[in-house]
Amino acid sequence: MAYQSVNPNDGKLTRSFEQLTNAQLDSALAMAQTCFHTWKHIAFSERAVVLNKAARLLHKHVDDFARLATLEMGKRIEEARGEVMFSADILAYYAASAEDFLAPTLLHPRVGQAHMECSPLGVLFCVEPWNFPFYQLARVAGAQLMAGNVLVVKHAACVPQCAVAFEKLLHDAGAPVGAYTNLLISHDQSDRVIDDSRVRGVALTGGAAAGRVIAARAGRNLKKSSMELGGSDAFIVLDDADLEKVIPWAVWGRMYNGGQTCCAAKRFIVVESIADPFLARFRTVLEALKPGDPMDPKTTQGPLSSESALVQLLAQVDAAVKAGATLLMGGHRIERPGSFMQATILADIAPDNPAYRDEFFGPVASFYRVKTEDEAIALANDSDFGLSGSVWTRDEARGQHVASRVDTGMMFVNNLDWTDAELPFGGIKQSGYGRELGSLGIQEFVNKKLVRTAHLAAPA
Repeated sequence: MAYQSVNPNDGKLTRSFEQLTNAQLDSALAMAQTCFHTWKHIAFSERAVVLNKAARLLHKHVDDFARLATLEMGKRIEEARGEVMFSADILAYYAASAEDFLAPTLLHPRVGQAHMECSPLGVLFCVEPWNFPFYQLARVAGAQLMAGNVLVVKHAACVPQCAVAFEKLLHDAGAPVGAYTNLLISHDQSDRVIDDSRVRGVALTGGAAAGRVIAARAGRNLKKSSMELGGSDAFIVLDDADLEKVIPWAVWGRMYNGGQTCCAAKRFIVVESIADPFLARFRTVLEALKPGDPMDPKTTQGPLSSESALVQLLAQVDAAVKAGATLLMGGHRIERPGSFMQATILADIAPDNPAYRDEFFGPVASFYRVKTEDEAIALANDSDFGLSGSVWTRDEARGQHVASRVDTGMMFVNNLDWTDAELPFGGIKQSGYGRELGSLGIQEFVNKKLVRTAHLAAPA
């Protein structure tokens, strides 16, 4: 596996990194295990000092971190700054909240006293994707370091500078050697890590195919795992929706981060009576986007993360059209340097079309007309994925009712804002299992131990 920084704005290689040898990997695991035996006994307040300092450093150097994300995966610079700031918020959130989240819980048995207490599991192996090169790391590091676990992390091969920078951030903040270790390793070496007896849990954020492989490997080793996988989220527009408010969210929901977000709006399901005006306005705004250098604040559409990502997405659109879908706009490479794709809308997608089941990881929207609210819900639920979704209506109670009927891990009524450290993040079906962020995220990799004290007569 080649760990390389290639700028997707111009396709130029900027830096390469050497993979670890097996000996170096074994040394890293040994250091992590040694660190855990100390770190797990450190008080929450002392762990919080490290996380709070890391958060302050992110705030102080936000432009430096943001620039790395933009250069390595093409994220527009303002979005990159937002990601860095959100990452800092996550670290500070867990620094402030972890002790309360993991405090003993008093139980009330019929006789005596009992409580549940939490303790860390040990070394955790985290496999993280490129699309949010700092946020993905922060949401596991913030929770699990504060829980007393230590992390060894395989980041995506196309964002190695971001991976190195985040490890340095924690070291600069005072984390001991072994608390957080970046691993530049191959897929085969990842198997070695999962199989290693020192590793007690596995967390993946990535695609369903990778999830199946890594979850199976963790399962064979009887190790706890969490899987945050892909999504094909429904954006349900009911007949009473206010399009003045809906359209900006529709564009943001599809195009934020170049459309490369697992919880992006991907399937636009619109009730027939409002479908034509929605589509006309949606298309107008998409056509007005300005592709360009993601470092330029005037750019409103950046490149995809890599040439391979662009080629794959173009092939998916071609397959959809060949299977009968109508290409309403876009569908092609933008003729300029870099890995740019036109904003695209597909319609008339039948259930036997591969586009009906696929996830489009980029600026491709699937558009569906439905006659009723019930039909919208049924279509939203007819998906292999179940990460998140949204519903748009002037009637908030109606929106909440619809949200309760959609089979996902997250639903949003008249918004798409998942950027709050307190909100648990995760899905069902092929979108995975487990949760990150919020109080649930820190509980994924802790031992919840029952302790009971009672004066009972021994059984006869």
